[in-house]
Amino acid sequence: MKTKILVVEDEEKFARFVEMELTYEGYEVTKAFDGRTGLELAESGGYDLVLLDIMLPGLNGMEVLRRLRRSSSVPVIMLTARDSVIDKVSGLDSGADDYITKPFAIEELLARIRTVLRKAPSTNASQILTAGDLRLDVGRHQVTVRDIPVELTKREFDLLHYLLENKGIVLSRETLLENVWGFDFEGETNAVDVYVRFLRAKIDEVFDLKLISTIRGVGYVIRDEG
Repeated sequence: MKTKILVVEDEEKFARFVEMELTYEGYEVTKAFDGRTGLELAESGGYDLVLLDIMLPGLNGMEVLRRLRRSSSVPVIMLTARDSVIDKVSGLDSGADDYITKPFAIEELLARIRTVLRKAPSTNASQILTAGDLRLDVGRHQVTVRDIPVELTKREFDLLHYLLENKGIVLSRETLLENVWGFDFEGETNAVDVYVRFLRAKIDEVFDLKLISTIRGVGYVIRDEG
């Protein structure tokens, strides 16, 4: 079965060029030329990856991504002519899996697609992970506590997902960095502490829980009993 890629790009000539190159590589490609159509197609499911431009008519790419992440964890690579650090950080924090700046060599795009697809979870779309009153729906990319939705960034969701997958196991900061941020992450280990604080602020403090426990000198763990 062919890998299905949705290209959301308003420059039709450029979109057709990308479609041609991806088709040549064996991918099945669908195109959308505005944000609203792209969002509808992406939310319909059935795609293995979305290539999403930022500057789109109707809805811009950031808004498309934000809305898509309410219901889907499909991998997204942002395609844009905007290369500022703020734009990149905003895209990644909003849920993008990667970010590539135009103009780019098609070989680079193909390599990034392969990398993102390798990292994409092969979990069942209906997988549900729980801890006490918290419920994480992997396929829908949704988190709820007592049926109340909790809005998380992609990094927060990925960290919570990994902690829940290893419920009851104490995970070191290094283990979390390698498996959530990636083995090639070039930051400080305190990034884990920062994102644990974010999760606690959105979950533990709001719902009066003690979901994530700190094991001093070791790392973090989620247990049902809190």
